[in-house]
Amino acid sequence: MSGESAPAPKSVLARGLSLLDAFTPGEPELSLGELAARSGLPKPTAHRLLGELVDWGALERTGHGGYRLAPKLFRLGQMVPRYRMLREAAMPYLEGLQRASRENVHLAVPDDLCTLFVEKLSGGESMVIRSRVGGRMPAHCTATGKVFLAWGGHDRLRRAVDAGLARLTPRTIVLPGLLHRDLERTRERGVGINLEEAEPGVTAVAAPVLGAHGEVVAALSITGHTRRLDLDRCGTAVQAAAGALSAALRRDTPPRPRAG
Repeated sequence: MSGESAPAPKSVLARGLSLLDAFTPGEPELSLGELAARSGLPKPTAHRLLGELVDWGALERTGHGGYRLAPKLFRLGQMVPRYRMLREAAMPYLEGLQRASRENVHLAVPDDLCTLFVEKLSGGESMVIRSRVGGRMPAHCTATGKVFLAWGGHDRLRRAVDAGLARLTPRTIVLPGLLHRDLERTRERGVGINLEEAEPGVTAVAAPVLGAHGEVVAALSITGHTRRLDLDRCGTAVQAAAGALSAALRRDTPPRPRAG
């Protein structure tokens, strides 16, 4: 959820979830007023629900009178079966990419109009970048997100354009026509490329991971400093790793039952 206020949800459960959804990767700590405004809840209601969420372990109070997400949510997230199994299957390929490139490597999955980072490995020589495990970034300006848009069908791309293409850097593609052409090139070359579109000085290349039935279920990427990242070499490496992971997922997935 963005910093804009939203209509107040009706059920108690929905109200509590709206408070949790107010946090963003760039704002891990929020005040009562900010949480009330973003959730659309009156301050007294927000304050009462926040207290219950603190008691349950979803949130914790900070020394500045604010709130932040608590480790219990992280533990629950680690138990999501689909992502846990995908992460376990991908880890050998991520480690191989990290050793070969000595750059940041990611495993990401589509999350509506964003890319969600399920795993990230960084080496001693890799530059510090914004991404983090559990973090989300807009699909249109990330290499993994472009993979999901390029192979995600016309509806996902239409919704991304309708939602507005936010500019994160001077090189972010914000014109729909230019994004369409960039995604056509993504499909032609088999990899998504982000050239300083999400973060200045940072370039990334990503390849699709296919599920048992040929659908794009994830993406692997290599991310590093624009001046030293060899896109051709890294693109070849990430395609090979993604292809090998796709084959492993096919081997481990039972066939669909036949109709009738």
